[in-house]
Amino acid sequence: MAERKRKARPKLEGVASADRLLTVLTAFRRGDDALELTELAQRTQLVKSTIMRLCISLERFGLMERLDDGRYRLGTEIARLGSVYIQSFALESHVMPALETLVAASGETASFYIRRGDRRLCLFRVDSPSLLRMHVRPGDLRPMDGSSIAQVLRRFDPASISDEDDVAEPIYSSGVTDPHVASMAMPVFGAGGRLLGALAVTGPASRLTKERGVQIASTLKASAEVLTNALGGALRG
Repeated sequence: MAERKRKARPKLEGVASADRLLTVLTAFRRGDDALELTELAQRTQLVKSTIMRLCISLERFGLMERLDDGRYRLGTEIARLGSVYIQSFALESHVMPALETLVAASGETASFYIRRGDRRLCLFRVDSPSLLRMHVRPGDLRPMDGSSIAQVLRRFDPASISDEDDVAEPIYSSGVTDPHVASMAMPVFGAGGRLLGALAVTGPASRLTKERGVQIASTLKASAEVLTNALGGALRG
């Protein structure tokens, strides 16, 4: 019998280095501004030369800053990660009421999508009361096609280069992903103008016609504005 290949185990050196990095980061306590090297050594029980090497790596990723007087303080990347952590809890509590409002006003399904590489992910969804609807569930991945939702996620993502022509918002599409489904979508922004996702209304193309889309466009736009403001952003003019 052929001998089974053993799974590669993580290198202990790498694990130990990660542990030391985290030891330095977690040495900071509430109320600290900047710490001297001596103070970091006392709190971490690491030698000063090791701490200095670790801090160089942390500085490279914006997790640590070295002041002119030689003291160290946490970097701006820590603040960004903290805001992401806090926002992960706040997002659902703000998005779900917005979706419920859209469903009540339009009679169609409302959803919130984010981009995941070359696909879009349905993060939250509230179904239409009608039995005739598109059955997509939170967690489902859809293609980054020509649908209104995918267009929003491409157009307003600063990391994405879009050569699509400008169109009026909300963006409307019909028969793209499915010949029987229409949708319209608006971008939702967070702090710093960062795109958080696409707020969308979807329904049967026979019911969510372009004319019907015009009727509910102001409601969708207002919902996106309220949601953007609640999440610390502002709609682009």
